[in-house]
Amino acid sequence: MSNLTITIATRESRLALWQAEHVKALLEQRGHQVSLLGMTTLGDQILDRSLSKVGGKGLFVKELEVALEDGRADLAVHSLKDVPMELPEGFSLACVMEREDPRDAFVSNRYANLASLPQGAVVGTSSLRRMALLRALRPDLKIEPLRGNLDTRLRKLDDGLYDAIVLAAAGLKRLGLGDRIREIFEPGVMLPAAGQGALGIEIRTDRQDLMDALAPLAHHTTWLAVAAERAVSRAMGGSCSMPLAAFATLAGDTLTLDAAWGDPDGVLALVCVRMSAPVTDLASATALGTRVATDLRAGVLAKGGSVLAPGEPQGKS
Repeated sequence: MSNLTITIATRESRLALWQAEHVKALLEQRGHQVSLLGMTTLGDQILDRSLSKVGGKGLFVKELEVALEDGRADLAVHSLKDVPMELPEGFSLACVMEREDPRDAFVSNRYANLASLPQGAVVGTSSLRRMALLRALRPDLKIEPLRGNLDTRLRKLDDGLYDAIVLAAAGLKRLGLGDRIREIFEPGVMLPAAGQGALGIEIRTDRQDLMDALAPLAHHTTWLAVAAERAVSRAMGGSCSMPLAAFATLAGDTLTLDAAWGDPDGVLALVCVRMSAPVTDLASATALGTRVATDLRAGVLAKGGSVLAPGEPQGKS
């Protein structure tokens, strides 16, 4: 395979640049010439409203896809949990890399863990999933919106606007900020988002040369797990406007998939589903995710919750 000259489109947050530089270094080790194209996305600009109200996590990838489409860039590196479940026509997820820690982290300057927070303490997150799971664990807490990149969120905590915030452990660890973590939430306590901790690389579907170049970076076990997780979200009409969690682990050829739907208002009880099946390829992983979603949907409807019907337009990505 011939070496390529590759431009990576990336958001300009510190974490996004770390992720792009990580991929750049791996590709350069294989003889490719790589440069970065830094971009500011709409999702980075709109900080006064929750993503579920302004168009979803797809706001973080649209400008990067335009750069791929018009040839300014060859690939885009994303946090997989920010990638919409359905990519636009002509684009493909070419590679899923080995997962970092998929769990959520409790960060506070005053309190050692969630249990030690006093009644009525203010916890920051704009994730509907985290809101629902936090309210199930501690209905007495006050959950307040928290937008911005990782450094911005930490600064808001340090400015005293929150007693604690909840962030993805992966981002903190990647930026060398692991010492800010006071408590790690095990998946049995706070189930992660689909794809959390994994990096996905997006290209134009017609770029077989890039598909071949990225193949050595792919991590098969991670890809199977996140394929199942994303299938749950896709089948549920999943987006950041849905309080949905999904997390899969592989032992041998058996994939165990946990999914949960929560009520961000804390009125309805959590609905949880666990299912295991033999999984050896993306098709069987996706099939497991679809079966889990069917059971989860039934449980949500039985509790009086609402979800989109299969195939119903999402409205938000």
